[in-house]
Amino acid sequence: MVKAVVLGAAGGIGQPLALLLKANPLVTELGLYDIVNTPGVAADLSHIATPAKVEGYLPPDDGLAKALSGADIVVIPAGVPRKPGMTRDDLFKINAGIVHDLAIGIAVTAPKAFILVISNPVNSTVPIVAEVFKKRGIFDPRRLFGVTTLDVVRASTFVAEIIEDRSKSRDVIVPVVGGHSGVTIVPLLSQSSHPLPASVDTERLEALTKRIQFGGDEVVKAKDGTGSATLSMAYAGAEFTSKILKALTGEKGLIAPSYVHLEADREGGATVKKEIGRDLDYFSTNVEIGTKGVERIIPLGNVTDHEKQLISAAVPELAANIEKGATFQKTPPAKV
Repeated sequence: MVKAVVLGAAGGIGQPLALLLKANPLVTELGLYDIVNTPGVAADLSHIATPAKVEGYLPPDDGLAKALSGADIVVIPAGVPRKPGMTRDDLFKINAGIVHDLAIGIAVTAPKAFILVISNPVNSTVPIVAEVFKKRGIFDPRRLFGVTTLDVVRASTFVAEIIEDRSKSRDVIVPVVGGHSGVTIVPLLSQSSHPLPASVDTERLEALTKRIQFGGDEVVKAKDGTGSATLSMAYAGAEFTSKILKALTGEKGLIAPSYVHLEADREGGATVKKEIGRDLDYFSTNVEIGTKGVERIIPLGNVTDHEKQLISAAVPELAANIEKGATFQKTPPAKV
């Protein structure tokens, strides 16, 4: 019996994510929460012939607490999407408070749940959640995940396009490390399960790297102000959640990329810190997931000189993003 909860379930990511989780046979109960429309979303999904019982909640009458009651997994896509011209800082100003308040609700009602943060900017929102839990003395770094799977999904898709075989998209595995925005996204293309053709020169390699790093901008531009990467993010979020669900049922050897607190595995985290040359609290890399959450943080391994340069460029920005999230918990902006 597994209860999954989606916070922000009526939004552009939340609705398709809820649909994909309803279709997952490992979910037996699905709780949906948002500030509008969740009873309707729940009613719609409840007609789908899969095992999960679906219930939707709104803020009145302790809706958040009711949604979270008994939760094993909480996925947070809540917040506003990025629009053309909007920076991650702009996004932070809006979404930080939303994530902060939801984290308090989780800490009170479902402190042992696995928390999967999708709300951007992930580099900062994950530390916000952590600080809420630290303040209450209940933080377990093994149970907090920043969902960076979309970066890996994009890398797999784009590499399959370059090798001219889209049928291999799901088979292509490219480790993507660092963070989850712009230059903090570091695809380790040298470690791709399907090597790039020899015809991919330095110029094409840099173009591919930039496309993976800024794939979200491509979607925002194409949607012409009407939204961001919602469908692909929902797919990626469901893929990562599926790994967590499998881990909860006892499946072994599950490896997935995630932005995690490096204390989740002190030995592995220490190795990553040494590899990147900085004592960061958070970093995205492959992790092994088990019944208690993060079981092992997997080091970056051998990287090329080009990838070392990308990591060097990522680390200072990532450090600033982490600091912004960590200090937000201490001094949240006054409510107007």
